[in-house]
Amino acid sequence: MLDVLVHVVLLVGLLFLIGMAAPDVDVAAGNAMVLSSGVLCLVVVPVAVETLSRGRSLGKLATGLRIVRDDGGSIRFRHAVIRGLIGFLEIYATFGGLAIAVALFNDKSKRLGDVVAGTYALRQRVPAEPKILPFAPPHLQAWVALADIGRVPDGTARRASQFIQQAWRMAPDSRARLAAALASELAAYVAPPPPPGTTPEGYLNAVLGERRNRDLERLRRAEQRSAVMGDRLNRLPFTR
Repeated sequence: MLDVLVHVVLLVGLLFLIGMAAPDVDVAAGNAMVLSSGVLCLVVVPVAVETLSRGRSLGKLATGLRIVRDDGGSIRFRHAVIRGLIGFLEIYATFGGLAIAVALFNDKSKRLGDVVAGTYALRQRVPAEPKILPFAPPHLQAWVALADIGRVPDGTARRASQFIQQAWRMAPDSRARLAAALASELAAYVAPPPPPGTTPEGYLNAVLGERRNRDLERLRRAEQRSAVMGDRLNRLPFTR
């Protein structure tokens, strides 16, 4: 919609300038100028912008959209030309009615120009979900700090991490059941057992949070050792 508004404003402005610059032009020449201005602003400009920006435009930048081929690749000049020519018919000649009618009958909401050109609008800006980090509840911090956490399989750690990310949207029964199953699976790699009364979800948060903290500390120490070693090597005298 923003693109249409920009193109129409551009056309009106161009016609106004032509009228100011050539007020005494004859009817035939005036009609030719109006037609040329319409083709320039409503077809040539959109085609040029989409071609040079590989499917972007002012309106698409504002809405986070991009026109791509059906196989996901960037569009080329021929795709933009087909979309531009048919777009004049379905958007301006029919006031958007044809574009809406065609979009209602395909799963990707393509307009007629997209169907013929083999393109569709891809949303590139998707709001990111907030990252939920596991942290040990206060009453489990002393226990987990001294706990022996073995080598947890990647699959188990990944499922437990995904559970923590998605637990808030689960039904209570499913949430409790899955937390208990994951805690039981994780318990095989953690000793000693947690204090009595620990909930499965609290257990998962404590173990994964401590595991992350230990991994970060291990990386920090490795970086420090590398920095010290690099400093020592830089101080060595140059020898051949």
